[in-house]
This record gives sequence, C-alpha cells and structure tokens, in this order.
Amino acid sequence: MRKILVIFLLSLVVSLIFFSFAEARSIRVKGYYKPSSGNYIMPHYRTSPNRSKFDNWSAKGNINPYTGRKGTIDPWKSYRWRY
Repeated sequence: MRKILVIFLLSLVVSLIFFSFAEARSIRVKGYYKPSSGNYIMPHYRTSPNRSKFDNWSAKGNINPYTGRKGTIDPWKSYRWRY
C-alpha cells in the first residue's frame, strides 16, 4: 500500500512540474505591405506577445520550430527589470 502511495505522489509531482511550464504559442501573421518602405512582408509565424524575453524563438537556448534555427539574442542583455 505504501509503495502505491509513493508512486502516486511521485507521478503527481512530476505531472505538476510538467504542466506548469509555459508554452510559447505561435501566431500566424498575414502578409502585408510596409507603408514606409513599400516592401512586402511575407506571411510568417511568431511567438505570442508577453512580457518575457526568455521564451522567444530568437533568444539563446531556444529553437524556431518552423525554420530550425537556434536563437542568437542574449535575453539577459536586453532585459529590464520592472519593479
């Protein structure tokens, strides 16, 4: 009985940790013309807007799932702490 309880609690903790991580959702951006330059911007995907710079695909440690490119921007360098 004790073994079953330990397994249950361990699986509960692991599932809570797994589901607590925020997932960066993707948003499809339609193609558009930039009025300032007249250039056409192709349709593309981007991460959903939020206040974090750590979950963006361009941040170091992340990989863009659509292009496979690694992030190159250091999020700590441009991060401003808000108090």
